[in-house]
Formats: sequence, structure tokens, C-alpha cells
Amino acid sequence: MSHKREELLKALEEKFAKTGQNLDVHLSGLLHSTDITYWDYIQTEALLNLQIQRTNLPDEMVFIVYHQINELLFKMILWEIDQISNNENLTTTFFADRLYRISRYFDMLANSFEVMGDGMEVSQYMKFRDTLTPASGFQSAQYRMIEFASTELINLIDFRFRKTIDRNTPYEYAFENLYWQAAGKDFKTGEKSPLLNNFETKYKDFFIDYMKTYNSKNLWTKYKSLPENERNNVNLKNAMRHYDFTVNVKWVMAHYHAAAKYINSGEGSGEATGGSDWQKYMHPRYQRRIFFPELWSEEELENWGLDNLEGIKTL
Repeated sequence: MSHKREELLKALEEKFAKTGQNLDVHLSGLLHSTDITYWDYIQTEALLNLQIQRTNLPDEMVFIVYHQINELLFKMILWEIDQISNNENLTTTFFADRLYRISRYFDMLANSFEVMGDGMEVSQYMKFRDTLTPASGFQSAQYRMIEFASTELINLIDFRFRKTIDRNTPYEYAFENLYWQAAGKDFKTGEKSPLLNNFETKYKDFFIDYMKTYNSKNLWTKYKSLPENERNNVNLKNAMRHYDFTVNVKWVMAHYHAAAKYINSGEGSGEATGGSDWQKYMHPRYQRRIFFPELWSEEELENWGLDNLEGIKTL
């Protein structure tokens, strides 16, 4: 037996001994195991059978697959955020590297809107979208989780109501004044649309628990808890700014323009799926969603969401 094999067997014995297991049992099991295949590992068949159309219009398949890809990318983003949030020995290098990973995922999302924006016939979309009512991409729970895990709640409150919120505000009250409530609530009457009612019936309790969990470990709070010299790390600050801009301007505006192409096409009611007030909900100039406000200059904040603000300057 080679020396390398002896070392491997010894390491395996030690590994299984720590959990009270016998290495010989595991080695015996290997005699009956089968080779792993790509399709089993990725679960290809299961994945490709998750697309269930509600109409016979071909372009609905584009719509379904595109949004499922979005949700998979959201899962990757949450995976990276959790590595930062739950890291007890966080370094600026680790923090910045994970933020750039997340930004690349959002770059994919922002650049992919042409798939949906130019990849479906307007006439087909305006037909099958009616079968989706009152469902809407607004109801992506993972996207809300990304927001809660990225910044303090005050930065997600509807801009009109932020003065009524502080650190002692009950989570229930904060939830009722989140910026995206504007998409499904009549603030004069307080009446909520089916879009919002369905979303809250499914996720409200979970969201409030999630808000509490990330209140002290969201990305912005984790950054502010770093020593001053680490907060001043230029690479980390640029990574924070890049992430903030990519999510809250670049991706949002790509989504906004893609939605406008169909909603303002002259076909249909001119409303978003679910009947949401999509312009007030989506446009960054209206809601001024900014994850890390103190990392931006007054001029940058003033110009937030303008179409001519095509990128950000590094520090």
C-alpha cells in the first residue's frame, strides 16, 4: 500500500471516529455504489419538468423559464449574503469578494432582460399575462429576502413615511410601510389589492421573522460594525457601492424599461400583472431605494436613478 493511501485511510478513520462511525462500513458500502452522473447530480429531468404553462401560447414558456432562472440566481445571491452575515471573523477581502460575486449575479439579471424584453411577441404576452392575474413577479419572496438581508429597514421604508420610523418601531408597523406596499395598497383607503393580500397571506409572518433575524446582521450593519480602518478600505467601499448601484439602479431600470415595452405597447389595459402601480413601485427616483446611503455623496444621492447616471465612479 502506498504511503499516500495509508495517509488517506488514516484521515478517513479519524473523520468517522469523531462521529462514532466505522470506516469499514463506509468502504463496504462503496462496493455497491454507482457512478454519479451529470443528470443525477443536477437533477436535470426534475428541473426541466417544472415549466407548466397555463396557455397554449409558445412565448409563455420563455416567460416561465426566464423567471425561474431569476429565482435560481436569487438563491445564489442569498447564499453569498449568508456567508458574509454569519461570518464571525469577517475580513475586508472576504466581504468585498462576496459582494463582487453578488454584483456579477445581478449583472447577469440586468443584462438578461433582453431575453424577455425582445424575446416575446407583444401580442402573445398581452394575451397570456391575463391568465396570470393576480400573480406578479412582485411576489418574489427571495427578492424581498435579499433586500432585508442587505440593509437596515429604514432604507426600505416608503420614502414618504420614513420620518415615522425609528429603531423602536414595531416590525409590524415597519412592514406595513415598506416601499413595495405602494405597488398594492391604496394609501388613502388602506385597501390592499389581491396581489398584496395573497403575498402577505403566504409570507408575512416569515418576512417579519426574517426582518428580525437580519436586523443585526444585514450587510450594511455588518459593514458599520467593522473597525474604522476596515470601513475605509477602498476596495470594500467600491464593492459596496457597485452592489448598491447594480441592484437599485441598473437592474431595476432594466426591469422598468422591459416592463414599459409591453405595458405601454397600446395593447391591453396598460396595467402590470396583478394591477400593481408599477411605475411608483419600480422607479428608483420615486422610492429612492439605497442600501448604503452614507457611501454616496450628496450629488450622487440627488441624481439617484436618473437615466443619464449610467455608472458609478470608483473612490
